[in-house]
Amino acid sequence: MKAGIITTAGKSAVYGDFREPVASEGKEVIFVRASALSQFSKSRASGSHYSCEGVFPSVAGADGVGQTSDGRRVYFVLPEPPFGALAEKSLVSPKQCVPVPDRLDDCTAAAIANPGMSAWAALMERAKLRPGETVLINGATGSAGRLAVQLAKHLGAGKVIGTGRNEVELKELASLGTAAVIPLTLGARQYEEALIAQFSDGIDVVVDYLWGESARTAIVAIAKAVEDARPVRFVHVGGASRKENIELPGAALRSSAIQLMGSGIKSVPFSTLIGAISSVFEAVTPAKLQIATKQLPLSGVENAWESPGKPRVVFTIP
Repeated sequence: MKAGIITTAGKSAVYGDFREPVASEGKEVIFVRASALSQFSKSRASGSHYSCEGVFPSVAGADGVGQTSDGRRVYFVLPEPPFGALAEKSLVSPKQCVPVPDRLDDCTAAAIANPGMSAWAALMERAKLRPGETVLINGATGSAGRLAVQLAKHLGAGKVIGTGRNEVELKELASLGTAAVIPLTLGARQYEEALIAQFSDGIDVVVDYLWGESARTAIVAIAKAVEDARPVRFVHVGGASRKENIELPGAALRSSAIQLMGSGIKSVPFSTLIGAISSVFEAVTPAKLQIATKQLPLSGVENAWESPGKPRVVFTIP
């Protein structure tokens, strides 16, 4: 079968032939129709993601949309190594499949499932968002951040604040639900002051897609601006800044009621993450969720491997 193949850890996917999967006890063959190129898939292919099995050569792709042998259309995640989602066929446990509603097309379902799930899990499972609360989305201009803005509003947030580097895209967030935006391009001092000004009116939840210096500054700003002993749930979801470690002043923790936590595989039960995907699919229409996509044939995987995360590349398989 044709597939996007990772020959060794850290290499880009190459288009070629790979052996076909065979159904076995507890695993079924999925005839793949669409699979998105996400940072999650790339980091697993590089061997750097903590959920990576480290099996090479293997087919790239952590998730996708396809059809089971009995005709059901499903979204699937974490196929059985070495059979990833960027192939004509994959091998998956039925427990890792979610029915795709008829009203949702393959491309949208494949593109929205992973970032939508991460936002839903962060807001509902980790932060336990309550109606009327104020939420900061740190990194709101990325595909995942934009969905987090939309879902936060859909789930009842009273006010959503967004940060990002692209000022044009920051302005666009107003139509998705932000009440205020803060450019990451401000100088360090100005950025902290802008956060403090917003936090002085109250902040309940931070959903962080960046980590690095912007996350550190947000934590310090919470300590300086938030009233005595008011809890703030800081949920770390992604590291788009590429800076894995930060220097965090102990005083920022001692002088605030901040609650630091992560959200993802292993910090949230896998069955709960699967349930979050179903919830996101059901929310697409009432929340009018939007995600920009670019459809490409699977044969274009080599040239598209280093594409930026937005629009989200979705490989289609006839």
